Amino acid sequence: MELCGFSATSTAALSWTSSISPSSFHISQPLSTKWGLKKFKIYCDASSAQPNKMTVSVTGATGFIGRRLVKRLHADNHGVKVLTRSKSQAQSIFPDKEFPGIVIAEEGDWKNCIQGSSAVVNLAGMPISTRWSPEIKKDIKQSRIKVTSKVVEAINESQEAIRADVFVSATAVGYYGTSETQIFDEQSPSGSDYLAEVCREWESTALRVDDKVRLVRIRIGVALGRDGGALAKMIPIFMVFAGGPLGSGKQWFSWIHVDDLVSLIYEALVNPNYKGVINATAPNPVRLGEMCNHLGSVLGRPSWLPVPDLALKAVLGEGATVVLEGQRVLPAKAKELGFSFKYPYVKEALKAILS
Repeated sequence: MELCGFSATSTAALSWTSSISPSSFHISQPLSTKWGLKKFKIYCDASSAQPNKMTVSVTGATGFIGRRLVKRLHADNHGVKVLTRSKSQAQSIFPDKEFPGIVIAEEGDWKNCIQGSSAVVNLAGMPISTRWSPEIKKDIKQSRIKVTSKVVEAINESQEAIRADVFVSATAVGYYGTSETQIFDEQSPSGSDYLAEVCREWESTALRVDDKVRLVRIRIGVALGRDGGALAKMIPIFMVFAGGPLGSGKQWFSWIHVDDLVSLIYEALVNPNYKGVINATAPNPVRLGEMCNHLGSVLGRPSWLPVPDLALKAVLGEGATVVLEGQRVLPAKAKELGFSFKYPYVKEALKAILS
């Protein structure tokens, strides 16, 4: 028998480990030797081998994206540590009966959890789709920087033998600023507005992690899913026949289906080729007017009633910038790495979410 370059006869014992599936091997037809023994050839197929199991600490685990990531990791039998400020809330989302083995830790225990993890994902941050007062703007920035700083400190203070191998830290496409004409990818410079400033400081905090740790900064676009994010706020408006483009409708809408986003984060955890900045946006951004037309079509509701700029500014103040201005962002790095988007087009993404 030949096993990954080694030979043995069929009378020899072969021990299979639990981390290798027999489906990872291809066994040839037996050949007779001159002693009458049977000889086999076994070829390893690395593509179907099971990945090493990780222990992953996740901040923002109870949020729209974090919940789905934790469920995916748990379903694949990875260890998960939920880093939260509210243990009771986390326990209600991840009850022990459905998620046995998940560790839920409040802030005082984050450091111990991180120091026993092979990977860390940082998704925490206060929502930005609200009216921006000076205090709220301060909280939006500090909520991101404070948590990221705490996570980086815990990683850096870990002994090398138990230090996390990879740190995936969320940021946002707001890094690039806004434009109706420019196209942005990972090589584009940062913008000059408030959100660009937030993202720069957010990322610079993540960059303080030990250089032996593989750092992936995921610049996230508008994540689409039924149970959270922007779409959850838009659907009720359309259902009462009041949906339509916000402002001019010409602003770019760089979106991603939440399942693709979770898959991209997961791939960043397990694939050592993922490092540096990666845009988490679908390869086909659309203008917001087109997005609203597709949403109205999928819901069977008209999309003819635009929401004027003044109305949005009256409700959201400076925060209206989030929906009145946009950016056309392309996932150049993800495509270069061979990431396969399940939902590259917004109409198919909406159909899948709302079916």
